[in-house]
Amino acid sequence: MSEPLRWVEIDHGALAHNVRALRQLLDGAQLWAVVKAQAYGHGPGGTARAVLAAGAAGLIVAVVDEAVELRTAGVKGPILVLTPPLPDQALAYDTFDLIGTVADYETARVLAAAGERRGRPIPVHLKVDTGMGRLGVLPGDAVALATAVHGLAGVELAGVFTHMAAADEEDLSSARAQLERFNAVLAALERHGLRPPMAHAANSAGAIVLPESRYSLARVGIALYGIAPSSFVAARAKALGLELRPALAFRARVVAARRLPAGWPISYGSTYATRTETTVATLPVGYADGLSRSLSHKMHVLVHGQKRPIVGRICMNHCMVDAGDLPVRPGDVVTLLGADGGETITAEDWAQALGTIPYEIVCMVGSRNPRRHLLGTAAAAAS
Repeated sequence: MSEPLRWVEIDHGALAHNVRALRQLLDGAQLWAVVKAQAYGHGPGGTARAVLAAGAAGLIVAVVDEAVELRTAGVKGPILVLTPPLPDQALAYDTFDLIGTVADYETARVLAAAGERRGRPIPVHLKVDTGMGRLGVLPGDAVALATAVHGLAGVELAGVFTHMAAADEEDLSSARAQLERFNAVLAALERHGLRPPMAHAANSAGAIVLPESRYSLARVGIALYGIAPSSFVAARAKALGLELRPALAFRARVVAARRLPAGWPISYGSTYATRTETTVATLPVGYADGLSRSLSHKMHVLVHGQKRPIVGRICMNHCMVDAGDLPVRPGDVVTLLGADGGETITAEDWAQALGTIPYEIVCMVGSRNPRRHLLGTAAAAAS
């Protein structure tokens, strides 16, 4: 079978390093790995197994279908599903041994019915909306809902949590206000004898910059993959001695390398013309593969360890690189994300050029290309 023309590499050594470094930072709180959205583009099955082996205590996904995919792939360990299920999804929590999220009584009742059918309760975590405005029971209604859930034989209230909207901002007043509301809920649950054994609020940013948000565990997502949630968090991580290693690289093989004269137009719209005689390399990567058309004229790649610009408009399946006088031939490997020699192109570089966040970059690249999981120095079969 021929080698792929483009692929992403997932470095399991980097994943393991990040888990160990973050667990040390958490100082006793558990690390639960967020592997939603195809593990942020890194591939759910291989990533889940790697982080569990490195010491993650559990896994977290956004929707039940993601949890089912992990179980079908043979992944063990606790899995918390963050989105409360619809009624037709409740049986999956029994079949696949999942932890549910509840934010209203009807969801709890449906999960309880599934738990009663299997003869043992389904564990659930109560989601409290302290200021994200997305999902959750309002703080003033949390005790009443916890009381109702506690009265259902088919579910076990195992945890309570909230999600911080701005823990990655330099101004942490909003995040701290959310924690105050959450602490008030925890105190009220305690007074009523309803506080469950697990409480959590920290995402990656909170885990790094707000130690008081860690409680029982931290839900670590983007930092697990070696990317800081923001420049502010990156600076705090550096000050703490926390080294994160990016786990994803994006590479492609040159499919054409041609010597073109000065003034030769490149790509659709002829928005670029060569300034001198130069070698133009064509890569089999375009916006269909996660290389956004909006990166046209804004991005460099690494050719033999040297930064060279993408020129002309990015096409659906191709882009062109001005390789200058470098000795480029078809089949040579070019790096679009990651390191080559002493140079590195990061997800943050892409994000800055696009006016977005690095989360979006790894998701859109990693989910659209074949994956190679690097186990030590060897590549496992593509996933």
